[in-house]
Amino acid sequence: MQLLFCGSGWLDIVDLIAARLPAGCALRTWDRTRSLAAELAAAPVDVLLPSNGPVDAEAIAAAGPRLRLIQQPAAGTDAIDKAAAAARGIPVCNAPGANQTAVAEAALLLLLLCARRWPLARAAFERGAIGTPLGIELSGARLIVVGAGKTGQALATRAGALGMTVELLDSRTTRAERLAAFARADAVSLHVPLTPATTGLVDAEALAALPAHALLVNVARGPVIDRDALSAALSRGHLGGVGLDVYWQEPWDPRDPLYADPKVVTLPHVAGSTNQAFDAIAGIVVDNLERLRRGDPLRHRVA
Repeated sequence: MQLLFCGSGWLDIVDLIAARLPAGCALRTWDRTRSLAAELAAAPVDVLLPSNGPVDAEAIAAAGPRLRLIQQPAAGTDAIDKAAAAARGIPVCNAPGANQTAVAEAALLLLLLCARRWPLARAAFERGAIGTPLGIELSGARLIVVGAGKTGQALATRAGALGMTVELLDSRTTRAERLAAFARADAVSLHVPLTPATTGLVDAEALAALPAHALLVNVARGPVIDRDALSAALSRGHLGGVGLDVYWQEPWDPRDPLYADPKVVTLPHVAGSTNQAFDAIAGIVVDNLERLRRGDPLRHRVA
């Protein structure tokens, strides 16, 4: 069984999966010097592991009849053309819940770094300034968690332990309810999949609804926030801090002036990257590979 990992990062997960592969399986990585479609046409595989690599209809067609499974070694499947896969009878599976603790802890980290104004604190350290800038305490603050799935709930538990008041908003929350919740928020953390309904969910109106001091954290997907609206809000001095682990384009341009804003804290899309999370993901992936070989039902099928 031939496998292709076509992501542009998270190579540690490749090593973990490769070390557990059943006999007769071989895993290689896409060298990215040619398109994914050209790679698959030249060397067809049985299983694709997309990670953050986009798998479009052209790539799926180029893979030919040999492709039997698209197994996402993560939860998000927004970059996979699931309709094209379904049309060819190729199942799409993911690994949900494996990194929920890691992502929740990273969201809490971003909240803390924003609250303590980390970019300004780092600059103060470098110039030898003591006791500046002033931060805020999260205890007693109201946190709105957008997305009531496993990671959102995990963050709510941890934020509650810090003394924060937490409100969870799920997919049934109307826009009017969400805007009202934003208006009373001291902080908002985003934990939703990227879908047509969530693209631009945090737009100019939503940002304007937030109090000027509010913190905003995104560990979901970059386009959940309207980038232009966020840039405009920061330019006029709105928001107390923004914590980002996901971006509108990946890899991102580190010279982008948005990321140099002293209110913006950035992580290199590592929220889900821990030893424990990757170990759990590798277990799910290898289990599905063995199921595929035996002809058993696959776990965590999304399409």
